[in-house]
Amino acid sequence: MNDLQPHSASGTKVGFRLDQENGKMMGVCAGLANQFGMDPLAWRLIFVIGTIAGVGLLIPVYFAIGLLAD
Repeated sequence: MNDLQPHSASGTKVGFRLDQENGKMMGVCAGLANQFGMDPLAWRLIFVIGTIAGVGLLIPVYFAIGLLAD
């Protein structure tokens, strides 16, 4: 088992969860970082660069993930 993956009390894997304790806004990037075993800064940069390159397309995606994940 990977220690970075969230697990329930019974030891089974839990799906994607927001990480509001380590997150800056809604915990989306921190939750994605936990899910994929990456640094949250990498996800933040992905969203910023993607938003600039995609003319704001990732802003509604970010908020949709934040609202639907938990």
